[in-house]
Amino acid sequence: MQAVEIRHPGAPEVLQACERPDPVAGAGEVLIRVAASGVNRPDVLQRTGNYPVPPGASDIPGLEVAGTIVAGDAQAMARSGFALGDRVCALVAGGGYAQLCVAPVGQCLPVPAGLSDVEAASLPETFFTVWSNVFERGRLQAGETLLVQGGTSGIGVTAIQLAKALGATVIATAGSDAKCAACLQLGADHAINYKAQDFAEEARRLTGGRGVDVVLDMVAGPYVAREVECLAEDGRLVIIAVQGGIQAELNAGLVLRRRLTVTGSTLRPRPVAFKAAIADALRAKVWPLLAAGTVKPVIHSTFAAAQAAQAHTLMESNQHVGKIVLTW
Repeated sequence: MQAVEIRHPGAPEVLQACERPDPVAGAGEVLIRVAASGVNRPDVLQRTGNYPVPPGASDIPGLEVAGTIVAGDAQAMARSGFALGDRVCALVAGGGYAQLCVAPVGQCLPVPAGLSDVEAASLPETFFTVWSNVFERGRLQAGETLLVQGGTSGIGVTAIQLAKALGATVIATAGSDAKCAACLQLGADHAINYKAQDFAEEARRLTGGRGVDVVLDMVAGPYVAREVECLAEDGRLVIIAVQGGIQAELNAGLVLRRRLTVTGSTLRPRPVAFKAAIADALRAKVWPLLAAGTVKPVIHSTFAAAQAAQAHTLMESNQHVGKIVLTW
């Protein structure tokens, strides 16, 4: 099969087309002929040598794919309601930048009605991540307020739409007025240009001094202290990336007085059973929203798989709104 590999850690140019042996689906797995592969920030971190591949996972980058089931564990497929020839999208621990990809059956979802393979390939990584962190760890409820850092990222556009669809008020941050406008178009109630305003101060103002109930943070570093300051009583800060650094200081007194929760997670190394439970929740509660058009994939750009380096260059420029997808 054709694939894209990381020749050695480095700049986008280290992503090179290659030939690899066709993978074989094992027990509880399916083999997908890939039509499209999502590009995500962890792929960039892996390429630069800052995100080790979990034991047993493919060294080929790529954490989400969409395509057609061409082989697999028949019993496992039957239990999950899949069959050969079905169009699916899947979350994988690696191997997504390839014409063929093995995925656990439990991490596969049907392509929502009306969506293309490109749109479907943009879903798994961000939807699994947002559901697990905002709604399970962060316990966001209807009527509460969510602050999304980086509202135009793949994670951001998903978090904005899901939170709004499920009854929350959403405040998003972005790095330009144009990106703030994009957040508002996606449904955010408020958007803060963090380069022009203090997001913590503005979040407190927008909530009448009460603060927000949940913060979804992809920055960490110095942001943590300010996020703690803008949390309401019993608020929850959920950290899913550390683009701003791994060291953080915070006012522990505020944590005590306001009964705050500071938590975080990484999804890639979690066991299949954990991810399968998220898939079940998405299929029941979110996939109907996608089929109805209440929540929509946001695709910024597509690239032929051979142009993976250009796709990574775009991602690192932070000029995109939504997802970047490779096609095969």
